[in-house]
Amino acid sequence: MNTVPPMISTKDLSYIEDMANWVYTLSKKANHFANEAKDEALKDGFGALAVKLKSHYEMLLDVLKKGGANE
Repeated sequence: MNTVPPMISTKDLSYIEDMANWVYTLSKKANHFANEAKDEALKDGFGALAVKLKSHYEMLLDVLKKGGANE
């Protein structure tokens, strides 16, 4: 599902906020491990993961900023 429903309940928004916090934390950890890794393959993998997680975080944040209203 690529679109947000016309209305999201406050309970769903609360869950989305939790997901955003989890993804943000994971992104920071992946970025940290990318900086700490000595092996180039691990460094690249963690770096790519950090970028993907940041993208997901921004998507969730956008939903939260709209307050569940799909314009």
